[in-house]
Amino acid sequence: MKKSIHPNYNYVIFKDSSTEFSVLTKSTKTSGETASWEDGNTYPVVNMEISSASHPFYTGTQKLMDSEGRIEKFRKKYQVK
Repeated sequence: MKKSIHPNYNYVIFKDSSTEFSVLTKSTKTSGETASWEDGNTYPVVNMEISSASHPFYTGTQKLMDSEGRIEKFRKKYQVK
């Protein structure tokens, strides 16, 4: 690999702002905010808006679409028989 053309790849804490869920992983992202992890070391923190702890698909709160009602509404609107 060529020197000085690749970004730094270090440990980063990704934190979900809505559920306070955090995960420590490696990434090229950086941040000025830092936090202490369970191992006692300090790592940069990258805030996320959504994660598997708050996403409706993974939490089981996903709403099902009323596709039959939508089809009838379309037919009434355009009078398709």
